[in-house]
Amino acid sequence: MTEEQAFGIVLRKYRKQLGISQEELAFRCELDRSFISLLERGIQSPSMKVVSKLAIELGVRASTMISEAEVLFEDSKNN
Repeated sequence: MTEEQAFGIVLRKYRKQLGISQEELAFRCELDRSFISLLERGIQSPSMKVVSKLAIELGVRASTMISEAEVLFEDSKNN
């Protein structure tokens, strides 16, 4: 697993917990829906500005999302 894939898993988790579509999240963040898809699939890497926008709209701290992604990534390297 890459760092981008780990972040994508975390992003998808929080989006689904909120019960919104990729399209709705993209609209709220003023981003393209296809970009959200690329993030969730670990194909694209977000900037800090994008991470901040996503976190605000998902109701979570950016540091929490990054920390969770870091744990997933580290765990995947150890297994």
